[in-house]
Amino acid sequence: MSTRLLDLTRKEWHIADAALRHADTDADKRACYAVMRELRPHLQSEAEFMERIARAADESYRMLAARDEPDGEVVALAGYRFQENLVYGKFLYVDDLVSAEGQRGKRWGERLLKALDAVAEEAGCARLVLDTGMANALAQRFYFRQGLVTGALRFGKAIGSVA
Repeated sequence: MSTRLLDLTRKEWHIADAALRHADTDADKRACYAVMRELRPHLQSEAEFMERIARAADESYRMLAARDEPDGEVVALAGYRFQENLVYGKFLYVDDLVSAEGQRGKRWGERLLKALDAVAEEAGCARLVLDTGMANALAQRFYFRQGLVTGALRFGKAIGSVA
């Protein structure tokens, strides 16, 4: 990971939406686990979650959490990182975008994507990019409504016993 991209992770971005804050402390990250588990049910424990996001942080991963008032509970989140390649140049990649089941339809995903658009623009990124499953029609409809368009079809396969 280039130092230039890691420096972007450490920057304090202007987030206009007061309900959205970066989950930078261990306590903030732990507060995200239950919502993240709805998207990533293969995560077996909070400890595994914390280990994985610590490793991902070395590659500029960061989480933006939506907190509902008045209790401040995490109700949605977006995990993202900065990357650079020959296809896009510098871009913001959204690894994770999820709202808690009881919070869906309350525009949290739209608010998170709007904030990430602003972060990407402030960082000088050429694009915001994310992947979704081919069978995830509801997410695809949501992304189209948010102005995202399909640009590629990703192929992959498992290697060895690591999934």
